[in-house]
Amino acid sequence: MKKTGLIQLYTGDGKGKTTAAIGLAIRASGQGKKVVFLQFLKSGDFNSGEEKVLKKLKNIKFIKFNEQSPVFNKKLNLKYLKNKSEKNIEQDIKIINSGKYDIVILDEITHHFKFKTIKINEFFNKIKKRPDCVEIVITGRWILKELINKADLVTEMKNIKHPFDKGIFARKGIEY
Repeated sequence: MKKTGLIQLYTGDGKGKTTAAIGLAIRASGQGKKVVFLQFLKSGDFNSGEEKVLKKLKNIKFIKFNEQSPVFNKKLNLKYLKNKSEKNIEQDIKIINSGKYDIVILDEITHHFKFKTIKINEFFNKIKKRPDCVEIVITGRWILKELINKADLVTEMKNIKHPFDKGIFARKGIEY
């Protein structure tokens, strides 16, 4: 029998990766599927609109790991982040392999792969045991060839023009 749980990758430097994953989560929940949304490298002090809504939806479990990104905090100790991420990733692997969820979304995990706080091959070797029906959705800006090779579906969000370039920062209700 053909494996039905595929690996999707939403990547690139454009806006919309997390938004696409949220849309998929809502669609799946509406069809009665169980979804876990695991959010990496977004601070716990920051409660986005999507976090507030996803926590209220039936069939969706939202977990935020309260990590900082080395992209936004240049002083961040990568060794500290690696130690923290190793604990989080073990929890993630248990969730993925448990079969409790139909869809597992790993939002912004590509930062970990890029900064080598999580090793791509080790991660994929550990999730090989997941039930055939478990769909994995990976988001993040780093376009890594290793990830593209492992994914069944790859969508690149490309930044052509962005308000940030004009000094317009993230707006409540629009970007978060």
